[in-house]
Amino acid sequence: MMPPLNLPPARLNIRRDERSGEVRVFDRLRRKWIVLTPEEWVRQHFTRMLIDRLGYPEGRMANEVSLTLNGTARRCDTVVFDSRCEPEVIVEYKAPTVPVTQAVFDQIVRYNMVMKARMLIVSNGINHYCCLIDYATHSYRFLPEIPAYSHFREQADQK
Repeated sequence: MMPPLNLPPARLNIRRDERSGEVRVFDRLRRKWIVLTPEEWVRQHFTRMLIDRLGYPEGRMANEVSLTLNGTARRCDTVVFDSRCEPEVIVEYKAPTVPVTQAVFDQIVRYNMVMKARMLIVSNGINHYCCLIDYATHSYRFLPEIPAYSHFREQADQK
């Protein structure tokens, strides 16, 4: 049983693997069955919210996107790409029992040193934080909520 989240309910395709007994969820972005961990529970609900409720384009989203940071392979949890296949949003997830701390923000900021996305989101399924990066002024600002994709694009196009 997975914990309740501060996210809209999502219709997930879940099954128990007959051989291993593990509970798995079908990840529509990766197009494969993934072991259902608490962090994956957050990811699946969050990506469904982005797509179904906030209009983020599923075809421009990817989970577990590889990058190299200081010579070490890392993975961004979810990335939304623009029409030129450039990263525009990075999302970092934690399990609901993991507090969102400065260390979590430091992690996504390090990833963004490589990716150079315009918006960063961190969520543990209970608390969600979203900030816009302004590269022209070398500043950022936290938003009170995660914007709909159309609103985010309007703000990004103004820069």
